[in-house]
Amino acid sequence: MEKFFKLKENGTNVRTEVIAGITTFLAMAYILAVNPQMLAETGMNQGAVFTATAVSAAFATLIMGVFAKYPVALASGMGLNAYFTYTVCTDLAEQGITDPWKVALTAILVEGIIFIILSLFKFRETLVNSIPTNLKFGITAGIGLFITIIGLKGAGIVTSDAFAVSISETEAIAVSSTLVQLGNLASPQVVLAFVGLIAIAAMSHFKIKGSILWGILLTWILGIVAQLAGWYQVDIDNQVYSLIPSFDGVKDIIPPSVAPTFLQFNFEYVAKNLMNFVVVVFAFLFVDLFDTVGTLVGVASKGDMLDENGNLPRAGRALLSDAVGTVAGACLGTSTVTSYVESSAGVAEGGRTGLTAVTTAVMFIIALFLSPIFLAIPAFATAPALIFVGLLMMSAVLKMKFEGDMADVLGGFMAIIMMPFTYSIANGIMFGILTWVILKLITGKFRDIHPIMYVCAVLFAIRIATIIL
Repeated sequence: MEKFFKLKENGTNVRTEVIAGITTFLAMAYILAVNPQMLAETGMNQGAVFTATAVSAAFATLIMGVFAKYPVALASGMGLNAYFTYTVCTDLAEQGITDPWKVALTAILVEGIIFIILSLFKFRETLVNSIPTNLKFGITAGIGLFITIIGLKGAGIVTSDAFAVSISETEAIAVSSTLVQLGNLASPQVVLAFVGLIAIAAMSHFKIKGSILWGILLTWILGIVAQLAGWYQVDIDNQVYSLIPSFDGVKDIIPPSVAPTFLQFNFEYVAKNLMNFVVVVFAFLFVDLFDTVGTLVGVASKGDMLDENGNLPRAGRALLSDAVGTVAGACLGTSTVTSYVESSAGVAEGGRTGLTAVTTAVMFIIALFLSPIFLAIPAFATAPALIFVGLLMMSAVLKMKFEGDMADVLGGFMAIIMMPFTYSIANGIMFGILTWVILKLITGKFRDIHPIMYVCAVLFAIRIATIIL
């Protein structure tokens, strides 16, 4: 194991890697509850989606750990599953398409195959290594803010300030003045999330190994105590679930069959509606491509895994692992499998090699048989970990240059602010790269622009045009 993963060379050991892998899993385990519920709204079998989500995550993460040897975990991507459910499938259903999710899975399969081809020709690897240094650090900091707002939102610390205003006796519209606001400070979720955050910070100060993992578990256990004491009250209608795992029998530890979603593609629709299908594939391709690039750069930067030139070694292998995972996910029956920004939680715990990813993959397999336990860990328990990791990733700002070449300065800044404020890693990268390329052209520094950056700028321009039109 030492020889294969080169643990000493990377300044780590088995214990650290295992703790990091478990931490990453706990930070992203929510996908095992969210993804089946979301995709079930399209008509898919919820149990089958759960199994597909866990198996595809384990498979893709294992490939990442063994083949690419990076501490990066993969699973069905948040945002991509929302696009799958609320845009693609909703639009197809309005067209009268039966089982629209089969068309969406077909698009994901095609997207994954395209990604494999692009990875083999090193297009994606060249893209990762062509991003300017200042922009890379901006992406890292932006991802830090992005996962921070995910944590704040998950715990209810930050909520929408939208409220209903009646415009007639039978109709009302949602009105918002500031977009977000402070949540209910008296709720157990908010209080316990803050307790967990302080606990993680305190343990980190005293250099307690596994502080983020212990913070998650401590917050969850305190939540169970709050539920038993009657402070935390279960309200399923409002998606407030019990924190206490329950096993009603053997049936609860046998994974649901994946048969209802396995290889359920609809190529007949593709043949009859090729252009519409191409648009769907492009949207999946766009979001997944730049979310993956941003995540890999951000996680690698935080773990000091970039080389002296700011490039990502073995980037091709990491991106190919991601592409193969996408194809596997489509075959099993789940939305796009992609690299997870929550991998930063494991990296913050010291994870530096593929052993971290292998551990996370094993945890996903275990989750198949112990789902009542893992699904009982609430978002407010993982929120402190995400917020604290966001703090750590924000330190990349210290490596940025805020004077000199304005293309580097504003490009990096746009990447930082557009990720959290548009709730999209891809948008942050899009505006960051477009700003950088445009300013380079205006200032006459054509030679600084790598050809691949021109390609990206054109793709982004097309993307913006499709949004506008």
